[in-house]
Formats: sequence, C-alpha cells, structure tokens
Amino acid sequence: MKVVAIGGGTGLSTLLRGLKLHVAEPGRPARLKPYISRPAAIVTVTDEGGSSGKLRREFGILPPGDIRNCLVALADDEQLFTRLFNYRFSDGRGLAGHSFGNLFLAALTGLTHDFAKAVRVSSEVLAVRGEIFPSTLSDVRLEARLRDGRVVLGESRINKTRVPVRTLRIVPSRCQPLPEALAAIKAADLITIGPGSLYTSLIPNLLVHGISEQIARSKALKVYIANLMTQPGETRGYTAADHLRALHEHAGGRVFDRVILNTGELSAGMLRRYAAQRAAPVQNDFQAVRALGVEPVLADLLEEDHVARHDSSRLAKLLLKLVTRRLSGASHQPRTREGEKR
Repeated sequence: MKVVAIGGGTGLSTLLRGLKLHVAEPGRPARLKPYISRPAAIVTVTDEGGSSGKLRREFGILPPGDIRNCLVALADDEQLFTRLFNYRFSDGRGLAGHSFGNLFLAALTGLTHDFAKAVRVSSEVLAVRGEIFPSTLSDVRLEARLRDGRVVLGESRINKTRVPVRTLRIVPSRCQPLPEALAAIKAADLITIGPGSLYTSLIPNLLVHGISEQIARSKALKVYIANLMTQPGETRGYTAADHLRALHEHAGGRVFDRVILNTGELSAGMLRRYAAQRAAPVQNDFQAVRALGVEPVLADLLEEDHVARHDSSRLAKLLLKLVTRRLSGASHQPRTREGEKR
C-alpha cells in the first residue's frame, strides 16, 4: 500500500510515527502488519514563529521546524543522531531556542541552495522510512479574514486570534507544488490529512496550486483525521462537521470520503486544563458529517500525556485496516465503528 499523509505541526509527526512501524524495506523488516511501502509526507511551510521563524527571516529559507518533526518521526528511534536532530539549545547568544535539526537544514540549504535537496540529504542521514516533501518551495504566507471582517497576516497572528476565521488564503496564490508531491498523491492508495491546526497546518497545503485538484482526481481512499480538541480563536466551538466544511470550502469541493472521530473520553483534570485555555473536545455531530457526503469512522484513539493526542499506533492500524478492506473488496458497506458494519 502507498500512503500519503498531509499536514504539519505535531499532528502529522504523530501519524508518521505510527505508520513507520508498518514500513517494510530490504534489510529493515516492519514491526507490524499490514506492511506498506515508504509513506510520503506533504508538509506545510507557512510557519513564522520560534526557531523556524527566526531562520526564515535571517536566512530567507523555508521554515524547517515541521519538516524536522517529520524527519525525526520517520527515523530510527535508536539512532543517536535522531536525538541530536531534535536537540534544542537552552542558552548561548544566537543559539538559544534553536534546535540542531533546524540549524542542520538551514546549513544544508545554504550549501545546496535547494531546500528540497536539503530535506532529501537529511532523510538519508537519518535513514528515514519515508519521503518528505514541502508542499511548495515558494516563500508563502497566510492571510485570514476573520468573522468580524478584519484581515490578519501571518501564521503567528492567526494562531493568536480570538476571533474565528472565515476564510484563509495563501500569498502568493499561484505558488506551485513539488512535482514529487503531486506524483505521490496520484499513486496513493490512501491519502490522509490531519490531525493538526485547521487553518495553519492543514488548509495551507490545500491552497497550494494543484494539490486539491490532484487529491480530488485520485482514486485513493481519502481520510480526514479529526482533531481531538478545538483551538481558542481558530476553531472555538467547531464541530467535526465544521472542520470538514472548512476543508472542503477551501479545497473547492468535497475531497474526503471518511473522517476519523475519537470516542475516548478525557479525564476531568485534562478537561479542566483545556477549559482554562478556552478549548474543548471536538463534538462528533454524525448526521451533519454524513450530510456533507463523508462517512464517520469511530474509534477510541485518545492518549493522555501532558496534552491530549492521538495514539499513533492505534491510529495507523485503523487507517491501514480501512484501506486494506477497500483494496481487498472485503467490505461492501461503509463502517461507522471499527469492526462494525452500519
């Protein structure tokens, strides 16, 4: 099976960490069945904050942070260099706040004058089990129109807004995708988007010229992995259907066949912690989801640590089970709960 995962932030790396366990390569057997070929990750490049934002402003390169997260997620966990790639300097003039991996990608980009090549070389160094493509090599930024009519420029400002987003656009609007990313989408058996920040990690990929159209043409199973929690401002009060509606509106039409919805319940302490940040679990409004032409798939995927996140192994297994059924023709009816027909 060929899998393409689209997104950014920590959500995409969480999924890749689970998919990595199923990748079978010569001399490097997969840990879990079903086996898949090397997954392709298509990653947003609109980050403007933190270490990535500083490197972007100072060196004129694409933001490396989300790419670095994906490299680490697909790398061999036992390698010392993998941990080094994720090492973040805590002090030092000019170094504090930067991760070694971000600096490594910045240095390689300076040497090769090619960000995509820097990502490929880093992948070889880390022996990653997959391919990683920035969604575009253009220097792009986000522009959001809020529900109160104001226009906000830049990912960092959009992240901080307390007013919901009405529409999002990418500047320049005709930025071109990597041909390798389009080829991966065309060849895929499974295409996923999410989990991740709706307006700053997911939708920006769909706004790159040609990507939404290629997804729409693909015969792959196309799945949106719904977020566990809403985000203050960006998606406050959003249901699962609201997330899907925003994705389809910005993609120019319905592109997803299934949506993965979590049924696990957060602890009272975690709920209080998120409520203090004006966030809450995403409501699973099944009828509204089906009205959009998308079939919900329910499963307990919750993992609580210091934050609520998807269990990467369970999520990967569920996705691969869905596409295996589709490819084998074993299931003739949509399924709404793992292992249970409608």
